Amino acid sequence: MSVSEPRRPVPPTGGPVRARAASPVLGVDACRGGWVGAVLDASGRGRVRVVVAATVAQVLDAAGEVGVVGVDIPIGLPDASRRAADVLTRSFLGRAKASSVFTTPTRAAVEEADYATANLRNRALVGIGLSKQAHGLRRSILEVDAWVRRGVPCPVLEVHPEASFAAMSGAALTTRKRTAEGAEHRRAVLAAVGIEAPREAPRGAATDDLLDACAAAWSAYRVSGGEALTFPDAPEVFSDGLPAAIHV
Repeated sequence: MSVSEPRRPVPPTGGPVRARAASPVLGVDACRGGWVGAVLDASGRGRVRVVVAATVAQVLDAAGEVGVVGVDIPIGLPDASRRAADVLTRSFLGRAKASSVFTTPTRAAVEEADYATANLRNRALVGIGLSKQAHGLRRSILEVDAWVRRGVPCPVLEVHPEASFAAMSGAALTTRKRTAEGAEHRRAVLAAVGIEAPREAPRGAATDDLLDACAAAWSAYRVSGGEALTFPDAPEVFSDGLPAAIHV
């Protein structure tokens, strides 16, 4: 399966992505205050507008009308398998950053509040345990899952910021995103594609959350014009009916 040729993504909500419209796009990442959103102008360039809200739905409300939302959280939870989206995105990133892509838990595991129980359920269904990092995101995963399945007025697609930065720069970034060096590296990569990230993170969000949201907005912009890579080319669909793919 090729990971180098762009494919037109299939969104889980909001109908098919058509030719790029004159609408801003929104990139979203989880943060201490809930969710941080980066609104990127319809040109795909310039200074982003940042919003923070307790829920992902409130972030979209605060952002206003946008054409595409890219969110850094799994969409489409597997029933008893690993997702091709995770496997292929790891391959795209290579050894340097493959560990930044965690294996998406099964729906049964995500719905278990107790980590030990969730770990056992995932192991029984897939043959591998569940990382504490993945289980720690269960509330965010379930929030986005419920939000998308209720229906959203525009396409909402899963992205992965490290993959976005790799696509921007031509290689995975080896700097750590939570360091000052890593932050400056990511600002420079964003600037090279015409995106200006604010120097200060908003209250409730860390600098790496803000920069990840900017990267998510860049991928959302690529989706809006049919330019994004999609892992896998044809999204998987599990029992929840949501196309599962990571868009870069």
